[in-house]
Amino acid sequence: MSGCDERDPAAVPFPPEPGSAREWCAVAVARLGRDQPEAALEAARRAVEGDPRSGAEDAAEWGYRIASLAFERLGRDAESVAAAEEAVRLAPGSWAARLRLGTALRRIPGRWKEAWAQAGRAVRYAPEEPGPHVLVGDLSLLRGEYRQARNAYRQALHRVDDHPGARINLGLTFLRWERSRGHHDPAWPVDPRATGRARRALEVWSRQVRVLLAAALLAVATAVAAGPSLVGEARTGGGAVLAAVLAITLRQAHRVRLWSYVPAMLVRDVWLAVGVSVTLVAVATYVAALATLPGAATTLASGSPAELARSPWSVPAGLVLFNGAAVLVVRTLTEAWRGRPVRALAEFAAAGGDRTARRDTDVTLWLVAVRAWSALAAVAGAALILSDSRWALPALAVPGALRWAHDRAGRASGGHRGPAGDRWLTGVTALLVAASLALGAAAAVRALELPDRFDRWAWQAGIGALVTVVAAYVIRSARAWWRGAPGPWRGSLVMCENCGRGLPGDVGPPVGLSGQVRQALTGARGVVLAYADQTGPRALAVGSVGSVGPGGELRLIAADDAWRAAERDPRVAVFVSDPLDRRFWAEVRGIAIADAEADVLRVTPKHVVVGEYPGRHQGRVRPRDGRPSR
Repeated sequence: MSGCDERDPAAVPFPPEPGSAREWCAVAVARLGRDQPEAALEAARRAVEGDPRSGAEDAAEWGYRIASLAFERLGRDAESVAAAEEAVRLAPGSWAARLRLGTALRRIPGRWKEAWAQAGRAVRYAPEEPGPHVLVGDLSLLRGEYRQARNAYRQALHRVDDHPGARINLGLTFLRWERSRGHHDPAWPVDPRATGRARRALEVWSRQVRVLLAAALLAVATAVAAGPSLVGEARTGGGAVLAAVLAITLRQAHRVRLWSYVPAMLVRDVWLAVGVSVTLVAVATYVAALATLPGAATTLASGSPAELARSPWSVPAGLVLFNGAAVLVVRTLTEAWRGRPVRALAEFAAAGGDRTARRDTDVTLWLVAVRAWSALAAVAGAALILSDSRWALPALAVPGALRWAHDRAGRASGGHRGPAGDRWLTGVTALLVAASLALGAAAAVRALELPDRFDRWAWQAGIGALVTVVAAYVIRSARAWWRGAPGPWRGSLVMCENCGRGLPGDVGPPVGLSGQVRQALTGARGVVLAYADQTGPRALAVGSVGSVGPGGELRLIAADDAWRAAERDPRVAVFVSDPLDRRFWAEVRGIAIADAEADVLRVTPKHVVVGEYPGRHQGRVRPRDGRPSR
């Protein structure tokens, strides 16, 4: 928050003309820039509800767009959508209004398809603007459509190379990022809170059943180890636990009210599907462990770990007791190896030190660290299995890979300590380098046929460093979980929404028409509509301009050919010359929308060019403020 007080009228000065709607809109934008949404909302209200005789209608559409953004920042999403819809009603051809409405709709559950339609219209109306392409990319990213999102972000960056939102979210596409509600498809016509309740019921069922079975099997094994003669009683008690499993299942199944969506949820959320599958496997292996318990009674009573490990009973027992830890390890390694983190780090660095970019850089470097650890563990395991330290030589490539990743992330630190501002990450990186050097030294000792004690020392140092990395990762994760802070896992990645220093382009001012341009449009009888089709540029005489709205919207009385042309491509240009000043001409480029009820084409201006036909002097073209330029 800035230091401005929203209750202080001097925080943002009042407009010099209290009745000027555009001035009130400018004040509202300034207040939004100072992070004062409530004060901005009040200024936008004055612009929209002012006296029509004072010119308030001139900026009504702009005021509604500003009000929509202010409502959004206040968390009043329904009101944000309503204000944006009013802006679209007033100017249906405004790309900024369409973009604002699409951005507001994306926050409303079950209205993703409407947001997508508005984003598509914004792109069609203003393909040269980055904002519509970013919204298309965001909506695609939320559904996990990474290729489509990547193309949209690249289109936006082709227009504005330093757009922070496009850069950060493009990096997320390379990481194949998934939002926290990955089980829910935004295009589903159902509230995500409902599918979230179904997901929580499945998770609770999975967790309770697996913990219950593990505890029961441990108790059964303990009882049999204490007295082999108690095998029958232990099996009976263990079987009774299955009744409790059935009760838990029925209770949680009652809470899953959207069974028709569950298969699709499992497809979208891989780890939810893994949890459900592992639970079913745990139930089956628990039954198998009870069935084979008599044959393992003697082994359990002996207490020999080696004999117990060779026993057939150890397989189902291990699945029941250690499935949770196994899934956690597999998930951590799988998520670390998913995507292209180095490519993502380059995009985060190009975002120019944005706060969101720094956070995602931290998390991505942790993913790189987990990759490096798993690679070193695989190399060490291979060398131990093959009983040849020379197989550990590839470990020396890890420091170079870590240096490459950290160099890519260097510019994203924004001047903060270290490559990503995380001391734990710095320590883990140092340990990984030490482990790789130690394993490489062990390989060198064997290759040079040095004394075995050097090989042993190198292995002890390397394995010790790898174990310390695991401990550091667990402690760092526990601290982040306890504090509610971003942790070293993929779920801490966040996409960029309205990040950056400036305001979004959908609250920019609309194009206005000068008095001379209005006079030429309303008085001319030879208006020409220019458009483009598959064969090239075309021009049609449309008769006349029926009216020019206070906000500059043109209402054209046109023939059917013009209507069909606007349907093919709404980007048109209206050319007119002033009947009073015959040397003056104006060209209004905008978006044409057919209004069947009023039987007119409504053209929302995007750009205005004015000039004079050449006479005795050299021809001059004037910008829309009316001053000639050579």
